[in-house]
Amino acid sequence: MFLAKVTGSVVATQKIDVMRGQKLLMVEPYRLDPDKRKELVPTGRSFVAVDALGAGIGEMVLLTQGSSARFTPETKELPIDAVVIGIVDRVDSAGKCVFDKAK
Repeated sequence: MFLAKVTGSVVATQKIDVMRGQKLLMVEPYRLDPDKRKELVPTGRSFVAVDALGAGIGEMVLLTQGSSARFTPETKELPIDAVVIGIVDRVDSAGKCVFDKAK
């Protein structure tokens, strides 16, 4: 699992039947700043994930990738590699808040 920020959405009018109705999001993974370790920073890469929860643009989400993306009841029959499995409210590291959705 890892953290990512929703940066956009993907619209595909032509897709296989099992993917119809699936919301697709552009996400950018984040990580703890390796130097200061006081904030989350983007990794500089982006990819598409299926949204199983209704996340919105700008939200920090929890994702799973690879075969684990197909372990949820909602995704077990989908040909996917990444899925949003949580919407993050807060991240603490070493006793300090590095992300707070309310701020």
